[in-house]
Amino acid sequence: MGWEADFLLYIQEHIRSDVLTPFLTFITHTGDYGLALIIFVVAIVLIPKTRRFGIITAVSIIIETLLTNLVIKNAVARTRPYEVIDGLVCLVGKQKDFSFPSGHSGAAFSVAIALFLIALLGLPVIGENGSISRSKTSTAYKLAIIPVILYAVIIAFSRLYVGVHYPTDVIGGILLGIGSGVIAYFSYHFAIRKFHALKTNGVSHK
Repeated sequence: MGWEADFLLYIQEHIRSDVLTPFLTFITHTGDYGLALIIFVVAIVLIPKTRRFGIITAVSIIIETLLTNLVIKNAVARTRPYEVIDGLVCLVGKQKDFSFPSGHSGAAFSVAIALFLIALLGLPVIGENGSISRSKTSTAYKLAIIPVILYAVIIAFSRLYVGVHYPTDVIGGILLGIGSGVIAYFSYHFAIRKFHALKTNGVSHK
């Protein structure tokens, strides 16, 4: 814990400021209960043009949330840093759950990575002739995910800034979010291809 305590105390003593504190406190609160991300995901699910994107991000954040809150936090049961590190001041009040991993960071990266993979690799689509092709995302979409990725990075840092997580909590959350995004993205691919195979086999047997 030595270097982690030093890192958090360095942030407190040298980076916290009257300008950054209200901004990063606000950002960190947007991640409470995943509310901002849930609203965002529901919105893109409801829009027909982005529904497939929304389904993947919804699956991603569900995977991350279940693993974090139902499994890992309770299994590791790590005490919050402000309860252990002398002199560390928590800026947002006492948290009700354990420290590892950071749920805010994990949820934000689960959405960001899912959308990033869609932008990078596209999505499988079934054509009118029954063939599977890979759709390409527009430049506008690729530019639109930049704020989502930036939000994920800022919210991860904010958890350190306000003193509620160790650096390894945030790293663990980021890795879990990345893993959830990858699983959700490729699960969608598998489901589409499986559906296509079943449909093709069904037609061929008629």
